[in-house]
Amino acid sequence: MHIALTLVVNPGCASPVEKIAGDVKTAIGVSVHETILSEGKAVDLSFDFSTPPRSDSAQKLPISSTVLAHVSGLQEALRVDGLDWCIQQAKGRRKRLILADMDSTMITVECIDELADFVGLKHKVAAITEAAMRGELDFEGALTERVALLKGLPLADLARCYDDRIELMDGARTLVQTMKKIGAQAVLVSGGFTYFTEKVAAAIGFDVHRANVLEFAGDSLSGTVQLPICGAQTKLDTLMEFKGKLGLTSADILAVGDGANDIPMIEAAGLGVAYHAKPKTRDAAAAAVTYGDLTSLLYFQGYHDAEFAAV
Repeated sequence: MHIALTLVVNPGCASPVEKIAGDVKTAIGVSVHETILSEGKAVDLSFDFSTPPRSDSAQKLPISSTVLAHVSGLQEALRVDGLDWCIQQAKGRRKRLILADMDSTMITVECIDELADFVGLKHKVAAITEAAMRGELDFEGALTERVALLKGLPLADLARCYDDRIELMDGARTLVQTMKKIGAQAVLVSGGFTYFTEKVAAAIGFDVHRANVLEFAGDSLSGTVQLPICGAQTKLDTLMEFKGKLGLTSADILAVGDGANDIPMIEAAGLGVAYHAKPKTRDAAAAAVTYGDLTSLLYFQGYHDAEFAAV
């Protein structure tokens, strides 16, 4: 099996990429081909790896876990502050579908927390959001509870929130637009609200967006959302829908998110990435971006800087 190990160093990284790559190649111990993706920042290391035999009853592990478990010293060589990395099969790395979470993934904030600030309840709502994203609360129940606290918020404050507080995550447009250059489809699927996903999808370049629909009483929030709630199952269902519609396999799909409600789609994707994620989400993902921005997902797919879309 041909393996690609991508290394992405970030500002403040404890070691230069050249030293890390050297240590990793030593740990791998076989012939390794090195390709520079971004000078001084990102490199690909490719090598052949023989999958160890396993019993039929053994649980199938992600290839990253298998390689780490059977290449002595590799995990230690990758344990560097400021380093993001990804291990995967080299074949089929450039994905044809990206499904992405919005809040704290494609944008820098949680929209519902910012809306709560307009009614003086940000601290309370943010605590519920954090617990839900960590998987400590039922997502649907937590969303219903938080939206109820927004009852009476004027529509004008949603516009103010978007205009004044919503910022795109670094690398978001570059990631999506670069993948679309090769014909990939991009779907934004969020446990947040369509009021925001519609605008964020247009700003970044997503083809489709799905989220929860806030209900209004006149020009103010009623404190409710339309059912069914867009949560973890909706995200997985959306992945399966577009997988079938586009005639793809799981290996063709990239999914990225930060919260517990992203886990099902992350696990179902050929490349599931936890982005600055909660521990439970990180543990479920085969790859993670802990330090860098969203362009790291392009390096993980083998893109060079020169191939990035101009945005």
